[in-house]
Amino acid sequence: MKISFTTVIAFLIFATSFAQNKFGNPEVDPLQIQKTYEQWTVYNKGIMLSRDFTALDSSSKEISKEAFLDQLANGNFIPVRLKSESNIYVYKLFKIQPKTDTSIKATINQIGFDAYKNFKMEGTAFPQFSFKDLNGNLVTNESMKGKIIVIKCWYIHCTPCIREFPQVNKLVSEYKDRKDIVFMSLAEDSAEQLKTFLARKPLTYSVIPDMKEYMNNALQLNSFPTHFIINKEGMIAKVLPNFESLEVALAKESKL
Repeated sequence: MKISFTTVIAFLIFATSFAQNKFGNPEVDPLQIQKTYEQWTVYNKGIMLSRDFTALDSSSKEISKEAFLDQLANGNFIPVRLKSESNIYVYKLFKIQPKTDTSIKATINQIGFDAYKNFKMEGTAFPQFSFKDLNGNLVTNESMKGKIIVIKCWYIHCTPCIREFPQVNKLVSEYKDRKDIVFMSLAEDSAEQLKTFLARKPLTYSVIPDMKEYMNNALQLNSFPTHFIINKEGMIAKVLPNFESLEVALAKESKL
């Protein structure tokens, strides 16, 4: 039986359309959000690439999260969420248009690079540590065995880091009865600087000073804030860029 070229094209169009409809249509117009850098920035704030999500390439084919993030970091795409239930995430890649502001592509490549790097850290052992917090308490890999550790990496002059203080403080309060969950923060600043600052802006995490070298070398961080969730076996369960992602991931990890 002969199959015409037109039939093949029609089938491919149908298959692509079916795949996208299976997951829903884009929640925003992919072309509209590329018109100005400001429009893209507004939409970008709601993108949660650190969460678990179904990843689709530009032809609506399901791909791995790793492949999706790699294309964001090195390709010419924007990620757009498809309409679904509030707790379900499906992202699809859409081509960046030729006339799109080059700043958008540069921003997306950086977001993709950071998300890819964070994703590759998940499932690996958290680097060896022996820290003393501002109260003189010593914490090590050994002393934290059997506990879930939530780590916030920050510094005093990081505006997004400070802005989420009320939210992370509330998170600590919500888990105050969980003796198996420890909240710890690594800060670049000296003990003296931190004590002065925290007197005005309290943080209910345990605070470790002088962590710039550790965060640069052992964790290789270039974006702040960054949050880690370490499971009870000392492995990195999640690496997250903001409180919103942390809240969801910790709720999941705390039930395991």
